[in-house]
Amino acid sequence: MSTPSSSEERAKRNLVSMQHIYKTFNPDTVSEVTVFRDFNLDIPRGQFVTVVGSNGSGKTTMLNLLCGSIPIDMGAIYLDGKPLGSQKEFQRASRIGRVFQDPSRGTCPELTILENMALAENKGKAFGLSRGVSRRRMDDYRTQLETLKLGLEDKLDVPVGSLSGGQRQALALLISTMTPIDLLILDEHTAALDPNSSATVMELTDQIVREKHLTSLMVTHNLKFAVQYGNRLLMMHEGHAVIDAADTEKEKLQMSDLLDRFNTISLELGNSL
Repeated sequence: MSTPSSSEERAKRNLVSMQHIYKTFNPDTVSEVTVFRDFNLDIPRGQFVTVVGSNGSGKTTMLNLLCGSIPIDMGAIYLDGKPLGSQKEFQRASRIGRVFQDPSRGTCPELTILENMALAENKGKAFGLSRGVSRRRMDDYRTQLETLKLGLEDKLDVPVGSLSGGQRQALALLISTMTPIDLLILDEHTAALDPNSSATVMELTDQIVREKHLTSLMVTHNLKFAVQYGNRLLMMHEGHAVIDAADTEKEKLQMSDLLDRFNTISLELGNSL
């Protein structure tokens, strides 16, 4: 009888396990860029990870590899102990919810709030000739929208494209978690919002993550949010985590600690030129 490999055991202990990941863009050209070289990351179930780092550090590439937007060159990615292998992005979407930086990417602007929520609720289900929107579900949709405290429960028949950026991101957040998912990906989802709206969306994010006990991975340029939210923080640089602080260690981190590390990295890069 065969015994599980260390890779499989590691994958079973964590919800997400990225093992020995290699990724190079434009190989064998003058534009070749290697982002990951033997990158490893494990995320236990229920952890809320915030990720910061400079441009080109690997933050967005990590999310795209997890979601299947781009393929890995070498290595393996596991979700809930099972290898994702060659699963396409749409296949992974049934288990991974994602909220993008651009408010227009998480919703269909031409459709109403009601129609968007109906589509989200039927994600992964077979298509048929039944009605796409069940009016009997409207009360439930209103109840869910009330939790956002943005007055959207009274705008079910309003096209999503007419909402503000903050309202659309809050709706995208709700929609991405309407069906059971294993992992919530937050891809700089407050970056395009004004300060008040971004603060509101972050509060809603924290509320939804806690209430639904979601495992979450949030990339952000906002150091305040990175420190304030979540129970683990990663700082990425050149495809590696130069800071990985969880639980009590993460609670001790201050914005000044992150700024000091950013400044150190900047100096090192400057000295190497």
